Amino acid sequence: MKIENKTNKEHQDRLFVSYILNAAWFFGLGGLHRLYNGKIGTGLLWLFTYGIFGVGQFIDLFYIPHMVEEQGKKLRLKAGIYPLGIPTQQTVLAEEVYHPTGNQLIVKLIEAAEVRGGILNVTQGVKETGASFTEVEIALKEMLKSGYVRIDNDPITGAVTYYFHELG
Repeated sequence: MKIENKTNKEHQDRLFVSYILNAAWFFGLGGLHRLYNGKIGTGLLWLFTYGIFGVGQFIDLFYIPHMVEEQGKKLRLKAGIYPLGIPTQQTVLAEEVYHPTGNQLIVKLIEAAEVRGGILNVTQGVKETGASFTEVEIALKEMLKSGYVRIDNDPITGAVTYYFHELG
């Protein structure tokens, strides 16, 4: 899926930059890779002790992938995204206003997709049905499991998009 590819690319880019910053030790700048990955205290310690005399800097060559993964998780959570890409913040108002049953929601989502040529994203589903993001996403994933839709990213916006092949 393109979302996973984007996350993987960001991870690889962060890993590459971290190793480059680790190599800055040769110029007397130990610990930059730690500062870059959110480890401020130990980053400053490494900076002022020449990477703990090079020993800490060398050990970090093996620890950098863990630091990068940990920082990536922190950044995704700070942005309001679970590791699997589901928003952590949900609109309570939508849940209080509308409580569709599973079948009612699915029918409304199919109708919304039909108007859009068989293509629908979660935000459009929320707008059209009045259900919460969580409810719409669960319903769409159930249709995905059943084989009624396929999932991909919109080629222009990159948004996760559900394609209703019977409607297209």
